[in-house]
Amino acid sequence: MQAATAVSTAPVAGSRNGAFPAPSKRHAPPRRRLEARAATEEKEEYDLNQKIDTGKLIDAAGAGRSMFSPGWLTQLNQLWGGKSNVPVANAKPEDIQDLLGGALFKALFKWMVESGPVYLLPTGPISSFLVISDPECAKHVLRASDNPSRPIYEKGLVAEVSQFLFGEGFAITGGEQWRVRRKAVGPALHRGYLEVMLDRVFGESALHLNKKLEVAAASGEPIDMEACFSQLTLDVIGKAVFNYDFDALNNNTPVIQAVYTALKETETRATDLLPYWKYPLINLFVPRQRKAAAAVELIRQTTEELIAKCKAMVDAEEAASFEEGYINDADPSVLRFLIASREEVGSQQLRDDLLSMLVAGHETTGSVLTWTLDLLARNPEQMKKAQEEVDRVLAGKSKPNMEDYMALKYCMRCVNESMRLYPHPPVLLRRAMVPDELPGGLTVPQGQDVMISVYNIHRSPAVWDRPDDFLPERFPLDGPVPNEQNTDYKYIPFSGGPRKCVGDQFALMEAVVALAVMIREFDFAPQPGHDPGMTTGATIHTKNGLYMTVAKRRPGGGSSCSGGAGAAAAAAAVGAA
Repeated sequence: MQAATAVSTAPVAGSRNGAFPAPSKRHAPPRRRLEARAATEEKEEYDLNQKIDTGKLIDAAGAGRSMFSPGWLTQLNQLWGGKSNVPVANAKPEDIQDLLGGALFKALFKWMVESGPVYLLPTGPISSFLVISDPECAKHVLRASDNPSRPIYEKGLVAEVSQFLFGEGFAITGGEQWRVRRKAVGPALHRGYLEVMLDRVFGESALHLNKKLEVAAASGEPIDMEACFSQLTLDVIGKAVFNYDFDALNNNTPVIQAVYTALKETETRATDLLPYWKYPLINLFVPRQRKAAAAVELIRQTTEELIAKCKAMVDAEEAASFEEGYINDADPSVLRFLIASREEVGSQQLRDDLLSMLVAGHETTGSVLTWTLDLLARNPEQMKKAQEEVDRVLAGKSKPNMEDYMALKYCMRCVNESMRLYPHPPVLLRRAMVPDELPGGLTVPQGQDVMISVYNIHRSPAVWDRPDDFLPERFPLDGPVPNEQNTDYKYIPFSGGPRKCVGDQFALMEAVVALAVMIREFDFAPQPGHDPGMTTGATIHTKNGLYMTVAKRRPGGGSSCSGGAGAAAAAAAVGAA
């Protein structure tokens, strides 16, 4: 099947005349500074009223699948039949095994340097990933994912390995089912809703975290900020989606561990050489699968209980007038919006949709805040600039309103730059439903699993100047907030195309508000000698926690510590480490 729309043939980063560099173990693409495009750039639009014609696509349950690997016949041809012109990474089976459970995205970067921006990664005797580390190719694939006008790629493997958790939720379903659910859920996150969340939830929850940090500051003992952010974001998503207070900052809740356990299982399944988990009877005897099943059951039970409570309240009231931008003043949650819409949707579908928001919304923003604070604490100059902006904009207020939020441009750039260095997720998975050709002429066979390495694109010296440095200033304050469109897919922390994250504005607002509220009151210094490490569980986590010492700042700016700002303490701590 041919693409329905034209694809840019402009040369991609690190290439000549649109062709990819030949594989080389010394491959080092030329550097190229990113310049954000003008805010007036034409916006991508996708018509969700247009049905996705699944009649043109291959049957997802048809031939080409086996108990070993989806599309294995195609992959066999590609590995041994020479049907693809894509270079193959020099990855040994034992190397793959050593990386399971660790930070696989770091190995993907190593192979990109050796093999070029697009390469084939064998993961077993009859399975492989086509790894894409090039913005132009990433744009090509993402724009053709569940695109009603150009349906070439689907979620594929990611749907298979995570269906046990998300069920039929809009986060992983594809085709017509995804279009219908995305169209129903998207309007719930309208501007009026975000304004209410900023006023009632984001700021208030961050102030709640500050109370916990006051105790840590008084004790002088290091505190695990990653754990704090995981608790904070669960509280936020509970209130925002369900109008429910988990109170995770004060009480240990098993939901946090359940979410991590389930997401880690999805990642492990993606690289299992033998996907025995497809057989329920076998799973009963495997400890890992029993643990994962227990985690999912807890998450589903929690979600179902919250839905039942909301339905009971809505049924007890008269039918509300529902229109675009609807919001209930007493309960402005997403759940209330969806129930008030009176849309005909099954209880299991509603549960799966909201579960997707609970898991993804909690996990990703917690990781964003973790690495943003780590980067600021290890870069005192940038921390000072961020705190000075907060002091100036808030002018004594404890939390920002919408006008303040829009003025916190440097804090926003700190979050943007953190998400460049530590994207969540670090990879995106797709599967080719029909044969395709990437920009540059490389072929993609039908059934091929594709892995877009967001981490590689964001750290590539072919795309970014000083790619490993934390430079919020690389995104001009007087320019647009960076996204996939105004950077031409060089910056894709929220993916892109029709399947772009529906909650991107929610996540950015939550992160910036939490950051501003915290650094207004506190200085942070990394614990000397402590290495957070990195691992993955859908997003990038620390391996050992993010332990920091906290010092109270004086109102209006400045540290309560004798001898000056906490930025100096942070610098000293990094030096000692």
